[in-house]
Amino acid sequence: MTSLAGQVLIVQRVALLGLAVFVLVLWGSACQEPEAPALSVEQIRDPESCRGCHPVHYEEWAGSMHAYAADDPVFIAMNERGQRETGGELGDFCVKCHAPMAVELGETEDGLNLDELPQSLKGVTCAYCHQIDAVEGSHNAALLLSEDGIMRGGIDSPVATGAHLSAYSPLHDRNDLRSSDLCGTCHDVVTPNGVHLERTYEEWKGSIFAEDTVFRLSCGNCHARGQDGYVADLPDMPLRRLHRHGMAGVDVAITPFPDMERQRGWVQEELDATLFASICVGPTPAGVEIIVRLDNVSAGHSWPSGAAHDRRAWSEVIAYSGDQVIFSSGVVADDQPVTSLEDPYLFLLRDTGFDAEGNEAHMFWEITSIESNLLSTSVTNDPLDPAFYHFKEQVYPIFGVVPDRITLRQRIRPMGLEVLDDLAASGDLAPEVLDQMPTFDLKSTVLEWTGEVGDCVSSN
Repeated sequence: MTSLAGQVLIVQRVALLGLAVFVLVLWGSACQEPEAPALSVEQIRDPESCRGCHPVHYEEWAGSMHAYAADDPVFIAMNERGQRETGGELGDFCVKCHAPMAVELGETEDGLNLDELPQSLKGVTCAYCHQIDAVEGSHNAALLLSEDGIMRGGIDSPVATGAHLSAYSPLHDRNDLRSSDLCGTCHDVVTPNGVHLERTYEEWKGSIFAEDTVFRLSCGNCHARGQDGYVADLPDMPLRRLHRHGMAGVDVAITPFPDMERQRGWVQEELDATLFASICVGPTPAGVEIIVRLDNVSAGHSWPSGAAHDRRAWSEVIAYSGDQVIFSSGVVADDQPVTSLEDPYLFLLRDTGFDAEGNEAHMFWEITSIESNLLSTSVTNDPLDPAFYHFKEQVYPIFGVVPDRITLRQRIRPMGLEVLDDLAASGDLAPEVLDQMPTFDLKSTVLEWTGEVGDCVSSN
């Protein structure tokens, strides 16, 4: 039996322990001001609330296509036109990926009122991604969002603070293949017509990168590259292996937006080592032939991927004799649609959409079928398996003269200018936006051949 003095001592210790816990919670309740209360659910939904504690992550995200998703004039134009031409049948088809928190909270049903909503509900926000609790399907944003206030991430031992609750989630861990399930459900799209139009996740699932082998790569391993840093701007934070929140692919902001130069640099970085290219020159009875070969060596999906019906990726080949151009293919001006070329040898990689009458269609709600001409990804590392070889090549004939120099570069536009022209012609897109669509050249494909007939030159 405890004495009265012992009981008093126990009570005092419990009181002191409770005071210590209270002080610790109060200190950790915010990064900037220890006296501030913990973040409310409404505050957690606003990316600006994340900025004080996670400045590096915030700045990377703020210039990303996730942040830009609902401000992108092409998305706005296509959604407005689609809603008009389908009599509103599109519903939340577009906006549930481009402003998912606004849809989740019932603030929009079709994306036509986004200009009336606060910026905190636009784009793919911090709170939306980090509160995803389950993946319920393989496409069209089949995600379950939790509202328990817990911010989920890829750190397996998060440091507790009073700002918000934190928990480890394999869906957010770039080193866990399950994280690709989260990315994939928004990056695979099946249209209301039943067309599997965007297939990046499906392409990855069939690749060697989705297997638990030496080649394993999740979406985040490529598109959210690792870097050393601190999860939060707090005292005594351990140095961790984090990931970029810019999540670069190929699309970029085409209207004024934060951090545009760095984002385009990251896109270039992703593209530069994606393909292997070669130029070979062989004899023919009438002259020579140029053989250009392209192989997808590092993308964990087809190339190009995503909205491949909008992408335009082509080879520019120019042959010279001295200073004179004796052959060219794929040479376009910056403001010229590549599909406008009258070029029988054009080496063009893309999906082509067709409507129910068999006419080429640009708008996804009109597309009922597609013809695909993409570079597939690696599905086996066995050279005895025919599937090991998945390159594509184009042959260019030159008659009567032998070139002494040939140049090659593989080029890509995130969206074809003829698609933007179509949106501008319908009055849904400002024409001046067309001038801002960039064309990227892949560094690994910029080659020059200066050899003899029978010689080849290839990527390093």
